[in-house]
Amino acid sequence: MVIALMAFCANFPYFTESLFGFYRLKQAPKSALIRIVELVILYFLMLGVAYAIESVIGNAFPQGWQFYAVTVCLYLVLGFPGFVHRYLRRRAA
Repeated sequence: MVIALMAFCANFPYFTESLFGFYRLKQAPKSALIRIVELVILYFLMLGVAYAIESVIGNAFPQGWQFYAVTVCLYLVLGFPGFVHRYLRRRAA
């Protein structure tokens, strides 16, 4: 469930032109900087949800920097299909 949430959060900024899916921006295509900011905020939101789930199930264990390095890498890998869809796919002419 947490990995599915992570995949959703990692791809969400690439499939919508509004800010976090709610606020419509005045400029038509979102800039890459706004997408990166959304990715970072959604990453921390996802970590908070995962921590809450772990706390409800049992003890929440303290994590070192290795855990966060692995989760950031996994988050970026799970977001790669959205990146390909937005930036690398050829558009029909």
